[in-house]
Amino acid sequence: MAKSAAAASPPSPVRERPAEPKRYSASNDDLLAFYREMLLIRRFEERAGQMYGMGLIGGFCHLYIGQEAVVTGVQSALAKTDSVITGYRDHGHMIAAGIDPRAVMAELTGRAAGISKGKGGSMHMFSVEHGFYGGHGIVAAQVPLGTGLGFAHKYKGDGGLAVTYFGDGAANQGQVYESFNMAELWKLPVIYVIENNQYAMGTSVNRSSSEDQLYRRGESFRVPGIQVDGMDVLAVRGAADVAVEWVRAGKGPILLEMKTYRYRGHSMSDPAKYRSREEVAAMRERSDPIEHCKKDILAAGAADEAKLKTIEQEVRAVVADAADFAESAPEPAADELFTDVLVGTYA
Repeated sequence: MAKSAAAASPPSPVRERPAEPKRYSASNDDLLAFYREMLLIRRFEERAGQMYGMGLIGGFCHLYIGQEAVVTGVQSALAKTDSVITGYRDHGHMIAAGIDPRAVMAELTGRAAGISKGKGGSMHMFSVEHGFYGGHGIVAAQVPLGTGLGFAHKYKGDGGLAVTYFGDGAANQGQVYESFNMAELWKLPVIYVIENNQYAMGTSVNRSSSEDQLYRRGESFRVPGIQVDGMDVLAVRGAADVAVEWVRAGKGPILLEMKTYRYRGHSMSDPAKYRSREEVAAMRERSDPIEHCKKDILAAGAADEAKLKTIEQEVRAVVADAADFAESAPEPAADELFTDVLVGTYA
């Protein structure tokens, strides 16, 4: 009698798994740095929303309010040789990458002093100098590009890795899984970060995804995944450390699902009627990342309320300066329409 296929197949090897992440043991300086960074992103985005309402920012504008712990925690674990790429909710990512808030706000208002010379606006910011490869407006387009960045790091042997951010909506796009397959086959140094803010453009992840535990999405490609409390900057940093160690050891890609939440609509034009005000208020009350960090600071004795108020004042001054600069900076010259444009010729 012929053996069954199951009997003839050798047993699958036990797959190595990353270590279980632990909440980062932060020094007092770390806590204050995390707090300041998240507060700067929050106040910057609030001011951007105001300026959009005043007509000073045109086009689309997607705010990062509520998700600040994700990029702050991940970015703090990276080295200067690493690359970062994300989608269109990118202002906070730019600031976390060390880019001057003036240059980010000037880009939002379409000024020549903007980080992309005023040509990219909210959705298409870019800075090779800071290892930041966009801001991309096509949903999930950054995932294969981020995989390519990982390939470039491996090809050059520079020790760098690529962090590729995308959202729960983008997680259902086919190119994501093509990227997972290639990254694992070639053991590329890529950390895929899903910022699961629960609603994509406006539909609950539970209604749009048959597998709503998104950290499992890489399993069929042997890409390990970890689910993380994306509202806790110390949990994020702890998971980022595990991911960085895994990737730098040459073990291939890893997936981090950050369970987070955006307080505003998908974009400035979204009234967000698909969820209740009570739900948003409850999330702010229970899980706000900045308030969470503040409690950690006070519990550790890293600062008192007076010190935190001083940080708040300093941050507000930085944001006010960025807004004033952006409003007063000149617009690009007309001949800038013809620069930085790739022209192709066809036979």
